[in-house]
Order: sequence, then C-alpha cells, then structure tokens
Amino acid sequence: MDAYISALMGLVGVAIGGLASFATAWMTHRSQVREKHRELEVAKREKLFSDFIAEATRLYGDAISHQKDDVSDLVLLYALVAEMRLISSRPVVDAAELVMERIVETYLAPNRSLSEMRDLARSGAMNFLLDFGEACRAELTARAGSCDPVKRGRENVTHRTPAIVSAH
Repeated sequence: MDAYISALMGLVGVAIGGLASFATAWMTHRSQVREKHRELEVAKREKLFSDFIAEATRLYGDAISHQKDDVSDLVLLYALVAEMRLISSRPVVDAAELVMERIVETYLAPNRSLSEMRDLARSGAMNFLLDFGEACRAELTARAGSCDPVKRGRENVTHRTPAIVSAH
C-alpha cells in the first residue's frame, strides 16, 4: 500500500510541477505581449503627436505671414485632432484644439512683419505649442507606466490655457 501512495505522490508532484511550469510560461508570455502592446500604443501616440506638431508649426509659420480665409490648409490638422479624439486623453485634445484656434486667429489677423515676429519670439508669444507638449508628455508618461493603456489618462487634469496674442 505504501508503494501505491509513494507512486501517487510522485505523480501528483510531477503534475504540480508541470502545471507550475505551464503557469509560469503563460504568465511570462502574457506580460511580454502586454508590454509589446504598451510600447506600440506609445509609439503610435508619439507619431501622432509629432505629426500634429509638424503640421501646426508649418501652418502657424504660414499664418503669421499670410492672411486668408481659406480653410483647405487646415484639413490635415483637423484630421490629426480627430484621430487624437479617438485615442488620447481629454487634456491632449483640449490643448490641440487650442492650438488650432490659435492658428485660425493668426490667419485672420493682419500679416506680421519680420520685426514683429522677432518681438513675438522674444516675448514667448510664438510658443503656442507649450501646453500641447506638456499634455502629451504627461499622457505618454502615464501610458508608459500603466498596465491598461485604454483606462489611463482619462482623468480630469487641469492645465494652463495659452494666452492668445492680439493682432497688431
């Protein structure tokens, strides 16, 4: 009878060892997949934010020296903000919308001379992407450290709104 108990205990030990090995491998694979997903989400957001910054900067530079009512140049910027609405937190979207407003107001303002642009740059008024950059940095930091990339970043976060420079 003792031989049967010893054999049964040996089989139970092998089964427990096998299950533990399987569970460890499964948990390791699951955490690697989760980390890879998190890295892809962060990279996707970084690309979106970078594209928005490049387009907003191009448009703002054009708006300073060109007064126009044509909205066709703003289409790509609006599309980037629409994409942000799908995957980004509310502070990032709010900051992007403020950037768009600033660009539209600049297009509607009279053209600026080179000396006026120098004065704007010295005063810091041309740094219209500051709040957007801060919101993006906060979101990327939160997402990089979170376990669930969808749930993080939806909290109510207060942020500064940039001062709109009046046209001269």
